[in-house]
Amino acid sequence: MGNFRLPQNSRIRPGKLHPGRRAAAHPKRIEVYRWDPERNENPRLDVFQVDLDQCGPMVLDALIAIKSEFDSSLVFRRSCREGVCGSCAMNINGRNALACTEAIADCGETVTLYPLPHLPVVKDLAPDLTHFYAQYASIRPWLGAETPPPADRERLQSHQERAKLDGLVECILCACCSTSCPSYWWNGDRYLGPAALLQAYRWIADSRDETTGERLDALEDPFKLYRCHTIMNCVDACPKGLNPAKAIGHIKTLLIERQT
Repeated sequence: MGNFRLPQNSRIRPGKLHPGRRAAAHPKRIEVYRWDPERNENPRLDVFQVDLDQCGPMVLDALIAIKSEFDSSLVFRRSCREGVCGSCAMNINGRNALACTEAIADCGETVTLYPLPHLPVVKDLAPDLTHFYAQYASIRPWLGAETPPPADRERLQSHQERAKLDGLVECILCACCSTSCPSYWWNGDRYLGPAALLQAYRWIADSRDETTGERLDALEDPFKLYRCHTIMNCVDACPKGLNPAKAIGHIKTLLIERQT
């Protein structure tokens, strides 16, 4: 059996213990991945004892408490706190999720927080999403129509046509699905990943779009699309309950149908 080891500078070392300034009535152990690009040090796992009586019920509330009361240098992203913006996506106890919708009470005795897996890290819990957004831009996420819009009204859809977009337009681009996909881990430079492909199908399925052929041409590639092996991690990880694998399957079906 092969013996594989992480590079020496990738191994996570024990971090600092932050017991808090006062005794906590209901302490919760929060382990947080820390890495600073300005320091020539391995990443570490810091431990914070957060008093649940002094913070809100969600994992994001615990992070805000840590930043306010323990260590102001902690870096993480947040915005809406309502599960809409996707900013606070991270790996919580081994599973990708949104910190603002993940209840501390559902996390067991210890909450362990890492940045989204298999992405470069900017600092601490903030991953570099530059490549992820570039892939999203590559699928042209806007309406492609050659005919001019009606002068007196919008481009209309029937209720049936609009219903085809349900389960697609709700995507918040949090990257939970793509960063949970092994195919994206190994081929992320060329495979678009579940999030971008779900968005690609969102525009293919839109009755107002007139560039379906061009969109399918751009996706008919051994790596962009066909690295999906229907592992279904993306479905399990999506915090909005969407099904990227189903959308990818629809794209594959359309490519087959147009060849017959």
